[in-house]
Amino acid sequence: MNENGKNGNARLVSSPDESRSAGRETRNTTTASPTSGELARHTISLYVANKPGVLIRIALVFARRGYNIDSLVVSESNDPDFSTMNIVASGDKKTLDQILKQLNKLVDVVHATDRTGESTIHRELALLKIQCDPSHRVEILQMAHALGCETVDLSDTSVTLQVVGETEKIDNVNRIVSRYGVRELVRTGKVLIARGEMATA
Repeated sequence: MNENGKNGNARLVSSPDESRSAGRETRNTTTASPTSGELARHTISLYVANKPGVLIRIALVFARRGYNIDSLVVSESNDPDFSTMNIVASGDKKTLDQILKQLNKLVDVVHATDRTGESTIHRELALLKIQCDPSHRVEILQMAHALGCETVDLSDTSVTLQVVGETEKIDNVNRIVSRYGVRELVRTGKVLIARGEMATA
């Protein structure tokens, strides 16, 4: 949900001003280190009221603690009055614990949980527009098929691939196709859900 109360995404929110540009998103995740002072990426899931201003208030909690948001994805839940939020953020574990306490005190936050290192189902989608001259077209299309990508657009000089999977898979695809020249890369950010009967947030 953005400032208009609608669902949306934000990218790299690191200050109050930047948090107002909550119409974009990116990604990046790694497993967090248990060492409290070591910087790492953490995956946080939230269940929040679907009200105007909630996204800004949550982003400000991270900004005030100097925690960088690498990706933020907001989506509708099965209850239209609430939304789910998945945040990947970089910082140390001790500061994250303080952030989680503050988040859980916000009136519009029902739950905020650190899911880093847990066995969850998480996916990300990316669109990659690749330089594709005729001499490499067959090679690129065969490689894309082998990597589990879907071709969603093809022109005389480019091919756009869609890849869905865990963050590591998308990183790997991006690394492999980069030798041809990636013109554009758009990634949704991580979405996740807990396994079995456990609630995600």
